[in-house]
Amino acid sequence: MKALYDLPAPAKLNLFLHVIGRRDDGYHLLQSALVLIDWCDTLHIERRADGQLARHDLGDALPPDDLCLRAAALLQRESGTPFGADISIDKRLPSGAGMGGGSSDAATTLLALDRLWGLGWPRARLQALALRLGADVPFFVGGENAFVEGIGERLTPIALPRQWLAVVKPAAGVATREIFASPLLRRDTEAAIISGFLADASTARGFGAGSFGRNDLQPAAMSRCGGIGEAARWLEARFGHSRMTGSGSAVFAGAGTGAKPTFPLPDDLAPGTVSRMCRSLERHPLRDFAEG
Repeated sequence: MKALYDLPAPAKLNLFLHVIGRRDDGYHLLQSALVLIDWCDTLHIERRADGQLARHDLGDALPPDDLCLRAAALLQRESGTPFGADISIDKRLPSGAGMGGGSSDAATTLLALDRLWGLGWPRARLQALALRLGADVPFFVGGENAFVEGIGERLTPIALPRQWLAVVKPAAGVATREIFASPLLRRDTEAAIISGFLADASTARGFGAGSFGRNDLQPAAMSRCGGIGEAARWLEARFGHSRMTGSGSAVFAGAGTGAKPTFPLPDDLAPGTVSRMCRSLERHPLRDFAEG
């Protein structure tokens, strides 16, 4: 096998995000539930025999040293493979949204190159490598919706019903480092348990932003980006609830579990706003690329 085309890199949403403490090294201890959605970037990867790694942007231009190239270089170095790769990315996920677009691209790159380079690494080994790239990358390599703890390394797969999720990303964004440095950020939320979240998710109207928990980063983010609050109000007026995902500026609301969403997306969004009605996924489309 010399090439793999049309490889999806799906986004994620944080159904809640709690900061429950901070380690001595400065890393924040988190709890969250992550769900995969059908809004995706698309990658095309071709194996090279000369050991070179190159990225080709088919949509919006990415930074020169993006996470995909870092993932490819790390796997190449750790495996000792003589092969390289041409990585083409059709970027569809908005940047700075808190939806894990760069992390998902990196995970798809790891999974595809493991196959193209004939490495056959088990999933756990790929996830250990993925953690060195970023907190969300192991989740995407894992390929299942999950309850996440620690700094992103402790994953417990969870089964969730498929659901419609209305996602709105305002034009402006906010830097993650500013959020974690904000005096508005709580770092002492009481630790949750999986059974409590799952019990709420099974009964709440739209687990996407149900009654369980909150996003502890949202107050700090809203203080720096007025568009987040505006997007939240649009969704709350239509769906009755909303929540920010991750540390980005995208806000979402559960829109039902039936054949169609309970309501369409708002049509009076501000210029520059990106929105989409998504469906949650039961598993990553490339889940079977790794064993374990």
